[in-house]
Amino acid sequence: MKGLGEFFDRRRDVEIVIFAGKGGLGKTTSSSSLAYYMATVKNKKTLLFSTDPQASLSDIFERDFFGKGVTEIIPNLYVVEIDADRRVAEYQNEVKQKIKDMYGLDEVPAEIEEYIDSTSAEPAMYESATYDAMAELVAQKNFDIYIFDMPPFGHGVRMVAMADILSKWIEKITEAREKVVEYDEVAATLKGGGQASEDMVMKELLDIRNKIKNFTDLITDRKRTAFFMVLIPESMAIVDTERALKMFNDLGIEMSGLVVNQIYPVELLQNPNLSEFLRNRILMQQQYLKVIKEKFGDYIVAAVPMFTREPKGLEMIKIASEDLIHSKIKF
Repeated sequence: MKGLGEFFDRRRDVEIVIFAGKGGLGKTTSSSSLAYYMATVKNKKTLLFSTDPQASLSDIFERDFFGKGVTEIIPNLYVVEIDADRRVAEYQNEVKQKIKDMYGLDEVPAEIEEYIDSTSAEPAMYESATYDAMAELVAQKNFDIYIFDMPPFGHGVRMVAMADILSKWIEKITEAREKVVEYDEVAATLKGGGQASEDMVMKELLDIRNKIKNFTDLITDRKRTAFFMVLIPESMAIVDTERALKMFNDLGIEMSGLVVNQIYPVELLQNPNLSEFLRNRILMQQQYLKVIKEKFGDYIVAAVPMFTREPKGLEMIKIASEDLIHSKIKF
């Protein structure tokens, strides 16, 4: 366990890094710390992307990025925090405009517009909008490395699974459209006309499918994408990590490693004036650290201490980055 620096020295071909785990365990701190390291030490043009509906990156960098597009913080380090609700609304407007353009309409029929507007209430719409934003940014190829701070674990798994769901859904619709095009061509020939004009709907579906497929292929490519889980030495975090590893395996995604976060320095136990509360917390953590090592020993890539103050602002992110990259804690 030598820290993430050793991991990325071995895996120089990684283009996408994804941090997953439950809320409050340190995903945002970990992703921000790695992004800082990649931008400042490795000199890579780095995009840090928050997929969390909460403005977590704005909070940790102490600046307002939410819904404001890609923003440069320091040389080589860029941040984007999407407003998923606004993106869903933009989706709906785009769909309406495409319907008008494709069929030469001045207005979208009321019943169709009502249906489109109702999609914002669909449970998977947030994940779809977020996934599309991720795929779009990666497809533009403007950065050397992309680091994604996933939403709390349940949403994160659904979002990763969304890739396969969306791809299969569009595949079925595309097959149906292909049949329609065949019938249109036959009808045009029987009527003595020329070949049917290009199917704009079909083209749109193929473009979406290709974008999703390319991104899905990338995030399931073990050489180009690294997935990390963040956990803390507590019972529920251990249980959730076991569950997460199974879920990701079921999705065909290999976990690259585990970051064990918020560890109290065991040296504090030597202090005779240590409070009983803190002593018990440290002893409890030491027991859970043994369990973590037994269950996930091969996955552990970094152990990060509990900081004396909240890791916010560039100064603290730099300190957190050094602990994540070099991982001096042993257990």
